[in-house]
Amino acid sequence: MNDWLTTILILLPLAAALVVWLLPWSSQTAGSLALLAALAEVGVWINALTRFDFGAPGIQFDQQRTWFDDLGVSYYVGLLGFSLWLVGMAVVVMAAAIAYAFWTGRERPRAYFGLMLFLTGAVVGVFSAQDLLLFYVFFEAMLIPLYVLVGVWGGAGRLTATIKFIIYTMAGSLLMLAAIVALGLQAGTFDLTALESENDWIFLGFVAAFAVKAPLFPLHGWLPDAYRESSPEVAAVLSGVVSKAAGFGFLYIAIFRFPEPANDLQPLLLALAAASLVYGSIVAFRAPDVRGVIAYSSLAQMGLITIGLFALNDLGRTGAVLQMVNHGLISAALFLLAGTIERRTATGDFDRLGGMARGRPALATLLLTIGVIALAVPGSTAFAGEFLILAGVFDQGWGWAVVGAVAIVLAAMYMLRLISAVLHQQVGSSVPAEALDLRPAELAIVVPLVGSLLALSVWPAAVTDHLTFL
Repeated sequence: MNDWLTTILILLPLAAALVVWLLPWSSQTAGSLALLAALAEVGVWINALTRFDFGAPGIQFDQQRTWFDDLGVSYYVGLLGFSLWLVGMAVVVMAAAIAYAFWTGRERPRAYFGLMLFLTGAVVGVFSAQDLLLFYVFFEAMLIPLYVLVGVWGGAGRLTATIKFIIYTMAGSLLMLAAIVALGLQAGTFDLTALESENDWIFLGFVAAFAVKAPLFPLHGWLPDAYRESSPEVAAVLSGVVSKAAGFGFLYIAIFRFPEPANDLQPLLLALAAASLVYGSIVAFRAPDVRGVIAYSSLAQMGLITIGLFALNDLGRTGAVLQMVNHGLISAALFLLAGTIERRTATGDFDRLGGMARGRPALATLLLTIGVIALAVPGSTAFAGEFLILAGVFDQGWGWAVVGAVAIVLAAMYMLRLISAVLHQQVGSSVPAEALDLRPAELAIVVPLVGSLLALSVWPAAVTDHLTFL
């Protein structure tokens, strides 16, 4: 059973997607089945967590079957300690996103929920693939439902958002495919556990693809439109989950498989990450709407995570993994709350919001709690992650740590601005006079995300003391 756990985590949502697509369910039944499958996926992950031996090095719950003999390609999946936590964050966020879509209702629900479940399986595949070509298959499969979810169910500007998303991601994917072919032919295998290269150009091919997906400045041109035009739950998945596939790729492929190029080009990658951190923080502070702040704060946070990864030491990468889990939960919760605000006011613009704390204690409490954690106040899990990242990068030069510290101050400014613009100040023109607080179903969706963040704040060592990388 243990050997099949990773495969079950991949196949369960894929099989559920086929069932939802192919059978003539009603809207209510399709949504219920999708939510049940998503919750079952969380249950399987909890089972994997309880059975995982964090004291043992190496891949666990692994399964390998030959795919193409001539190319040395195999279906090879398994989990390391750090990827187990990323899978857990992903399945929790996907379950919340599916629950939100079920609550709000979506046109053509069978197609919509099937795509969300397909995306869940592809994301888990990315985090668990141990064969490079299999990783690429899952990485590309992850993009297929995203194109459709943004392009069909997005807002008025969805066509432009989808075109930008396709252009940027296809360019990155082609570079990664060329790098995979070159590396596989060079090494004579696609087995990730056996690959290592000193080729700078192949390394840069992977880095470019992951930098687009993260995204990092200046390859972020697709981000504002995609995050603003997609439905709230898809934006939550893009920011909270899909961007972490890039972080996983940076660590497990770019850094671990290319140790010498990663060391040689470390200043370049740290500079790009620092630019993303500062640029994203400044633009987030100036953004005129809720989604804009969350979107550009995601750009900044991925910059900070990349700084931790390319500190190239245990402190930095441990902080980066914890921060990937933190940010996945924080950004997902914020985007879902943004959706609840938009449902009540028909806008996310700050100049039409304000005063929503009055008569809405549940909304105010949740938004303030998430905001305080995102501020990285001492005692929060975000503080633990950012502290580890800064401590790790300090070994590479105090200047990098100073840039990180300054950007964290900027993060406090844009999060306080978001909280103030939504909850306080004068009541905006689009805010209804009657109190429309979060309903029980909405609380049931967001509270588990906030509860997970509070639990990690109490015990961040649940992640940091239970990580294996190789």
